[in-house]
Amino acid sequence: MTDFKIPGITVYRLALYARTLEKLLAEGRDLISSEELARECGVNSAQLRKDLSYFGQFGVRGVGYSVPALLKHIRRILGTDREWFLVLMGAGHLGLALLNYELLPKRGFKFVAAFDVDEQKIGQVINDVYVYHVDQLSWVLREHPADIGVIATPAPSAQEAADLLIENGIKGILNFAPVRIKHPPEVIVEHSDLTVLFDKLAFYLKRLD
Repeated sequence: MTDFKIPGITVYRLALYARTLEKLLAEGRDLISSEELARECGVNSAQLRKDLSYFGQFGVRGVGYSVPALLKHIRRILGTDREWFLVLMGAGHLGLALLNYELLPKRGFKFVAAFDVDEQKIGQVINDVYVYHVDQLSWVLREHPADIGVIATPAPSAQEAADLLIENGIKGILNFAPVRIKHPPEVIVEHSDLTVLFDKLAFYLKRLD
């Protein structure tokens, strides 16, 4: 079974398992049972074992999982055992928050450049990341190759930003703009529309009234 056939929700839970294992490791835990790990992650143990079974056999029956070993395996599966280089499209309020988000470099995601069209933003250095004019994208990516493009532009500019990234060889895009962008099948795009999350939360809160 190839990784591309793994359900997206399973990948999401793998990331959740990794966060939980990191916390347990920081607390000094060395071993944990599938039942306890599942409880810590808010899933059932059968689901946890099924998720892990896509990638092999982990743990020892009657003993449990080695926390550091399982974390290492999951990081390798997720690809977070290496450094990933990012470029940011849009240095507005959301873009600035992303550049200043300290957890990203700790997890191996490093911004190498940011781009905007606002002359007042161009030339700024935010958390050691220089803001270039979007016209310099091709040159900057030749000098500083990147793996992932992050779109934090207004909605009307998102598709153009995505097209520029794709034209310059970016194969992974995280889109924060509240619009779906078109892309070729060989490019992986994740949409993170914060307004949809608020709508979802409002839906459930309304039913508590």
